[in-house]
Amino acid sequence: MTSFPKRKCLMIGAGGMASAWIRNFFPRFRQRMEIVGLVDINPDALRESGDFLNLEESKRFTDMAIAFEKVDADFCTIVIPPAFHRDAVRLAAGKGMNILSEKPIADSWEACLDIVKMVRTSGVKMQVVQNYRYTSRILTVKEVLSSDRLGRVNYIIGRFADDYRQRGAWGAFRHEIPHSLLVEGAIHHFDQIRNLAGADCEEIAGWEWKPYWQQSFDGECCGLYTAKMVNGVMAQYEGNGLEGGQANGWHHEFYRVECELGSVEVGNDNVVRVYERNHNLRMEEIPNVRPTFEGHNGIIDQFLNWLEDAPEPETVITDNIKSAAMLFSAIQASQSGSLVNVAEMVTEAMS
Repeated sequence: MTSFPKRKCLMIGAGGMASAWIRNFFPRFRQRMEIVGLVDINPDALRESGDFLNLEESKRFTDMAIAFEKVDADFCTIVIPPAFHRDAVRLAAGKGMNILSEKPIADSWEACLDIVKMVRTSGVKMQVVQNYRYTSRILTVKEVLSSDRLGRVNYIIGRFADDYRQRGAWGAFRHEIPHSLLVEGAIHHFDQIRNLAGADCEEIAGWEWKPYWQQSFDGECCGLYTAKMVNGVMAQYEGNGLEGGQANGWHHEFYRVECELGSVEVGNDNVVRVYERNHNLRMEEIPNVRPTFEGHNGIIDQFLNWLEDAPEPETVITDNIKSAAMLFSAIQASQSGSLVNVAEMVTEAMS
């Protein structure tokens, strides 16, 4: 087995989701990487995670710029609200530091374009976390589709619905930002639609909104969209942050892929089912794929391998910008009430 040097990480974020990275994800890779610097504007989060890591005080920072100036690391991991991603990437690219970042790339299309340009100009490696591609349930669906058992894909149905009717239930900032469902939720689901369709999005239409009677969100928390992929596959997406009935929350989203010879779906129980009809309907439950590394751990494994010159992962910045283009095209479609050409936005980003 090839032995590689332990990689050093500057961790941008210490509380919230970043706390899960520090306590749940990175410990599995302690033989391959270590956190050598920690940043958070919240002193309590910084103290608690710093203590968990046994990190000396001189390696804890409330100022991101000072952290990048003083910490020598092979890569940074960005797990802070999307509005601050551009600043973090600018500092990392300026220092030639590779980047592993939580989705979305940024909170605006302009910021996404800036980040792509900074990464390409500096030559650093950047991967965006799209962990739901690498869950057992989705890997199993992909295996069914790749087998050609069901033939060509016709259309995809995706549904995410969770109960965030109590303000703060989804984390405080998500109840305060505009486009909360799309920016913090649908970026995963649009990426999944690209993944299941095996193609990028060509056009998208639909609406996001917040009901006049709800008091939980300042921004839009519901959405209905139709997308056309470049290979002709169609997709329908339903998103709801105010679900008061049947939920399909995180890791339990509903996906159904309709194909020429049958369909495959997965939902709340995470059992992948194939439906085929030859006079009579037949259903088969498919045993789930069991990867060595799943979800976030799958992403981390890919990224660390990439730093050792393995092939680039699927969710590198130049690919994930295509999911971001779906996201910001969806916002534009709702605002304009028109069909938006996603492919043109991607061309703009890569020009």
